Amino acid sequence: MSSIAHRGFVHLGMDVAKDSIAVAVLPPDRDVAEVDKIFHDADSVRRLVKRLGRPTGVWACYEAGPTGYELQRQLTSMGVRCDVVAPSLIPKGSGDRVKTDRRDARRLAGLHRAGELTAIAVPTPAQEGVRDLCRTRGDMVQDLTRARNRLSGFLLRHSVVWRGGSPWTDRHRRWLNAQSFDDEALAATYGHYVATVRLRETALESVESDLVAWCHQDPFGEQVARLAAYRGVTTLGALCLAPEVFDWRRFPRARPFMSFTGLVPGEHSTGLTQRRGSITRAGNAHLRGQLCEAAWAYQHTANVGVGIRERQKDAPPATVARSWTAQVRLSRRFRQLAAHKNVRSVVAAAVARELAGFLWAEMVAQD
Repeated sequence: MSSIAHRGFVHLGMDVAKDSIAVAVLPPDRDVAEVDKIFHDADSVRRLVKRLGRPTGVWACYEAGPTGYELQRQLTSMGVRCDVVAPSLIPKGSGDRVKTDRRDARRLAGLHRAGELTAIAVPTPAQEGVRDLCRTRGDMVQDLTRARNRLSGFLLRHSVVWRGGSPWTDRHRRWLNAQSFDDEALAATYGHYVATVRLRETALESVESDLVAWCHQDPFGEQVARLAAYRGVTTLGALCLAPEVFDWRRFPRARPFMSFTGLVPGEHSTGLTQRRGSITRAGNAHLRGQLCEAAWAYQHTANVGVGIRERQKDAPPATVARSWTAQVRLSRRFRQLAAHKNVRSVVAAAVARELAGFLWAEMVAQD
């Protein structure tokens, strides 16, 4: 945003912590901000705004972080403009080795008035609620994976190895139930590991049953119907994608959206030298994980199976046509890259990046 648009405001740079907020107040007629520290609660923020005078003449900013968006919502409800800025995009001097709350607040106020900060999109409370529930599912998946790996590692240490095909099938579970140990301590250990796996599976099933209701209602029901029409994107997967973006039109083109996912390759080029490395991983990790998981479905030949056909029942015809175009393109792309790459996860990441472009185009299409 241009610095001209920021002129005439009292700028607040806020370094927010759990119990305190360092506030740098930068009036339009001064070049150095005054820094104060207030307690982090609604009453203290209300007194601060009242002290500054006309709320519409105040423009605040703070870094996105673990304290969430409640401060932004409170300030907005009081008539104060407030930006939540992306921490990774804040300019920093290479020689700056001193970091304090007061310096950070003063830097935020100055950079904000200069128009050098990038604001992120803030979800509504309803959107954030569904997003948190989806992220809970991701946490449960990670917990289940860790529990399964611990169980498999325990069995491997004692030379008990499953060689009957894919793990965690019904056949594998029957094999697990048949295992026993003569040593009393080992038997108890095995019982605890198995019980933990079952507990994690139950927790995941519980979260997913709560998520099902949100797949077909506001605020993301319409988005889920369109996203789930694409191969590899299940209904629950689509619900996990939608809250992470929530406003697809804030990205003017597909490339900025791909950067947001962190799936674009890093680059360090100068002069005649071009060096590209691994993906940046600088974007939304939850979104990136869902896209990479979906990308593996394109290793197979393009085909509309029973699952995709069922999910496409509620999708517009134009969406179905675009999903087929994407499937043909990405399936061919996966095979081409796999023929030249030894690491298939690299291929999946490349396909996930292109899938992100197709999904962005779908969600901004005017049908």
